[in-house]
Amino acid sequence: MAQTPRIVAELGRPETPDETAARKAESSRVHRASQNTRNLVAALIVTIAVVVVIILAVPRGTPPEPAPIDVAAVADRVSTAEGRPVIAPEAPESWRVNVAAVEGDGPRAWTVVYADETWFLRVAQGFDADPAWPTRMLSGASVDGTVTIDGVTWDRYDIADPSRAGNISVALATQAGADTVLIYGNADEETLEEAAAAAAPEVERLREEAE
Repeated sequence: MAQTPRIVAELGRPETPDETAARKAESSRVHRASQNTRNLVAALIVTIAVVVVIILAVPRGTPPEPAPIDVAAVADRVSTAEGRPVIAPEAPESWRVNVAAVEGDGPRAWTVVYADETWFLRVAQGFDADPAWPTRMLSGASVDGTVTIDGVTWDRYDIADPSRAGNISVALATQAGADTVLIYGNADEETLEEAAAAAAPEVERLREEAE
């Protein structure tokens, strides 16, 4: 038995074959679009799930602490390479050494950087440094008296504005043979003088070897 053509309510008559074909085509298009949307959502959920699994699978934890720097061992190598004695202050074991290397250019300086949670100090031996070297390193700071620590007399520098001097608030300098030893950084006076006391025997050694 032939199927009765579908009555289109808006037209008040049976739909033509072309209208039937158009209606079915539109229905198929809407169905495909719905399927595509569901597939996209499903793919997105799967992707997020994979990312979460990867994140959870990555090992957590802090990176290992860098190996401590043996200042004396590095100083020996630098001394051999430079063909000159260099200082190796025996600082307190609680002081962390961040750097032990030759830095700068004009003059070059063997530099050891000590630090703690609240302060840092650089102990630098300027090779054949001219008298103005400390002032240049301290952004123009001038000498403001002297202080004697463990038999070594140091020039004390007045740093009026640490923010303009690279966050440097304290500094001491002394001649050691052909070189100049400069201790500078951001620390209290007690820590500064403790660093100077650690460097004093090395300064005396440089002076003796220069004679």
